[in-house]
Amino acid sequence: MSELLHRDPGSHIAAFRADLQTGRPWAEALLAAIAAWDVTEETAEGREYRYLVGGEAFDWLLLAERLLDAVEPSLLPEAEVEALLLDERWPAPMSEEAFQSALGAGKYRAHLNFTYGVRVEEALQLTVEEEVRKERGNAAFRHDASHDGDHFQRIYGETRSRLIREFRSAHDREMVDRISLSELKEFTYWLFKRRLAAQDPARVASDTRRGLLRLQAMEDLKRRRRPTPATSSAAPVIDGVAVPVG
Repeated sequence: MSELLHRDPGSHIAAFRADLQTGRPWAEALLAAIAAWDVTEETAEGREYRYLVGGEAFDWLLLAERLLDAVEPSLLPEAEVEALLLDERWPAPMSEEAFQSALGAGKYRAHLNFTYGVRVEEALQLTVEEEVRKERGNAAFRHDASHDGDHFQRIYGETRSRLIREFRSAHDREMVDRISLSELKEFTYWLFKRRLAAQDPARVASDTRRGLLRLQAMEDLKRRRRPTPATSSAAPVIDGVAVPVG
């Protein structure tokens, strides 16, 4: 998308810091910084940040984490920041229309691409994985490697390992034994687009609805379990962890 180009992130971080130092509410300053941001990916302090997954799906929460980590903690309310990063809970209620207006049309469309192409797709995978486990009996206390990835076979018609090889071959990527979190998001978005292209519209709509319902249920449960910002304690946000390819 034309709004996201390869430029220097330092100037955006400096502008965000300056905005905070003037006393502008941090959430307002953060949204302005996200709207102005024009870097698709970067590596900072050894960590890879890929904000535009598949060239069209905008991970705004990853960018928010990057911006908030880059400024002095004294400029930010710790509990409110934690609530945003862990629960996507803003300090004041924000309508979807207000969020769309703050991001701008292009970034908002890319945000929807990420929501459906990564988050809903992950929720669909989890739903089908649990269905497969129930069909095999209670697998919570036993592990059978021969069944790993059965849910991928059911959703996409191939095993997970075969799909990863197909994905990496299509993108000229190295065939290694592990996959980073940033590559996993790329892989998930690629699976979403593959599913849309391969399945009939009725199946696509049905599976997407199942993923949406599961994602909403997961988010509701997470919010019920988490304490309010006033009583919560700081917790590290861990990202970039390598997970096995299997």
